[in-house]
Amino acid sequence: MRVCAGLGLLALLVPASLPGAEPAAAGGGPPPSPGGPAVPAVARVWPVGARPAVLRPWEPPPAPYGRGHRGADLAAPPGAPVRAVAPGRVSFAGRVAGRGVVSVELTGTGEPPLRTTYEPVRASVEKGREVTAGEVLGTVEAAGAHCPGGCLHWGLRRGDAYLDPLSLLPPWLLRRGPSRLLPVLGVPLPP
Repeated sequence: MRVCAGLGLLALLVPASLPGAEPAAAGGGPPPSPGGPAVPAVARVWPVGARPAVLRPWEPPPAPYGRGHRGADLAAPPGAPVRAVAPGRVSFAGRVAGRGVVSVELTGTGEPPLRTTYEPVRASVEKGREVTAGEVLGTVEAAGAHCPGGCLHWGLRRGDAYLDPLSLLPPWLLRRGPSRLLPVLGVPLPP
């Protein structure tokens, strides 16, 4: 939330909320991931598109080998460019169980570093390459029955712990729709 004074009016800019998103924690950032420390909002872009639909959100498993969804599925047609969400180094680019996967260790995110994963992706980068936020890593491959119409599975890990990749996004990237101006009564205008 920001305070804006203009044309003799004082108003609060209140962002519209992202449908289906969890409310932000106190201080405006995303809530911490269960069972682990808060994830720094270091992302500067979405991995696909401007604000793709979240087809299936992150669902942490109840136990290390339990059922769950260890990432977020983002709507993206085959052939769509896949971008690094933050600067880092490509730690893997290849095929796993017949699907293209790219992993990027994010710069300046602690020890062990945060690692994002993107699949199914036809990689255009190689292991060891330094990438910047927004740099194209490859293109979305057809996912078969996993997501009719196509999607990108975006994951996040720190060591062996799976985390919510949407927590990497700062609030300004999560917002949908325009800000709304609300009047603030009884607050004097700044000089």
